[in-house]
Amino acid sequence: MTNVLVLGANGRIAQLATKQLLANDRNHLTLFLRNSSRLADAASDRVKVVDGDADNEADLKAAMVDADIVYANLAGDNIEDQAKTVVAAMDATDVKRLIWISTLGIYDEVPGKYGEFNHKMLDGGYLETYSAAAKVIEGSDLDYTIIRPAWLSNRDEIDYETTQKGEPFKGTEVSRKSIAALVTQLVADPTQSIHASLGVNKPNTDGDKPVWY
Repeated sequence: MTNVLVLGANGRIAQLATKQLLANDRNHLTLFLRNSSRLADAASDRVKVVDGDADNEADLKAAMVDADIVYANLAGDNIEDQAKTVVAAMDATDVKRLIWISTLGIYDEVPGKYGEFNHKMLDGGYLETYSAAAKVIEGSDLDYTIIRPAWLSNRDEIDYETTQKGEPFKGTEVSRKSIAALVTQLVADPTQSIHASLGVNKPNTDGDKPVWY
């Protein structure tokens, strides 16, 4: 049995991941969100839904009891502080495996004209806070995987490829369902991609360069 704590469980990727994770009857989930009534219908013998604030270390530590894996689907201007709180809570509860959703562009790894825009967002824009959060995760002693999706779509497809930190992105978009599938794959084999930061995009099959060139 694998106990997975889902932080930010009301997010769209997290809800897709929840469905995919529950397809494996070995997975038991704790869904953590500010207003648990939003997901009250999801509760079952394998799903616990709890109120909690990702800025509150005590809330996180309480939710991490018996957790094997923490999957964090958090967002907002205070993402760096949330990263610090998650790391502190995991250290305090001796939970090591973390899957952390970030975004493309935090390493200035996007090529072409779109990369020029992203570069500006690393200097005082929203990407600066996501980059700072990633540095917190990478500076920890956790067994983390950071996931950096391209532009997200709601397409009903699982079709993705990954790049490593230091490699440029290959494509411009990816479906939320694909990101959920990657999370599910990492939960199924937690030894994959430890201390990795994965860029994720839909493969470009038409032979043309991505539109951001």
